[in-house]
Amino acid sequence: MGEYSLGDAIQQFLKKSRLKGSIQALQIEDVWESIMGKTVARYTESIKIYGDKLYITTTVAPLKQELMYQKENIIQRVNQALGEKTIKEVIIH
Repeated sequence: MGEYSLGDAIQQFLKKSRLKGSIQALQIEDVWESIMGKTVARYTESIKIYGDKLYITTTVAPLKQELMYQKENIIQRVNQALGEKTIKEVIIH
């Protein structure tokens, strides 16, 4: 068995763990305002990641519509913020 740094060991654990989505969702929540702007962040109720899907919840109808049009842009920005191509689909609630 080869030697691993602590960082490598944690990355390997997260790849195989269900915690990865939760941790990434926390990372996204921290930078959501800088990714999408103050108005979007203010009216976003929750952000969750399950597998390769990003779930965004808002009760503001015009914002839902705007987010629907920006799905590809959101995917690119979120993946850039995470540093890997994790998100493949955005679902707006």
